[in-house]
Parts: sequence; C-alpha cells; structure tokens
Amino acid sequence: MAFRKSCIASLILLSLLLLHVVEAQEMMDKTGEPAPSLQPIDCGAACEARCKLSSRPNLCKRACGSCCAKCNCVPPGTAGNREACPCYANLTTRDLIPKCP
Repeated sequence: MAFRKSCIASLILLSLLLLHVVEAQEMMDKTGEPAPSLQPIDCGAACEARCKLSSRPNLCKRACGSCCAKCNCVPPGTAGNREACPCYANLTTRDLIPKCP
C-alpha cells in the first residue's frame, strides 16, 4: 500500500515537471529568447521616452525605433535596464557595438 502511494506521488510530480518544461519550451522562440508579446507596442512613444535625455535625440530615436520594430520591446527608463528586453540588448552593429540606445 505504501509503495502504491509513493509511486502515485512520484508520477504526479513527474507529470508536473514535464508540464512545466513543455510550457517553458513553448515560451521560447527559435533563437532561444523569450517570444515577444503578442500585442505590438507603440515604438514611437517608447523611444521618445527612452531618448528624451539623449545628446543626439534624432539618432537615438532612429536606432531605438529600428530595435523596437525588430524586438517589439524597449527597456524602461532613459538608460540601462537592458535585462528587461534581452532581444533589444543583444542587437549589435557590424562592428559588434551595441546597436540599441
């Protein structure tokens, strides 16, 4: 009887673990990064807020808009916070310089 209970408990735990792995896999896209949200964001407004303190706001907004269109996200604030949007943070120029402000 005790063997049956422990076997059933093990099966339940295993099925929960498998369900968690499958859900995590579905949230990842082919590049290994989390899939972008389904609703597109307003890149213009997000980049306006991101670039408002930039010394070169037009250049900043152009680069930010390009990155936002590709990643469908912009990190919050005027600088930093790149961990909030890994796709945005990982985009680089040909010279491997971070592309997104």
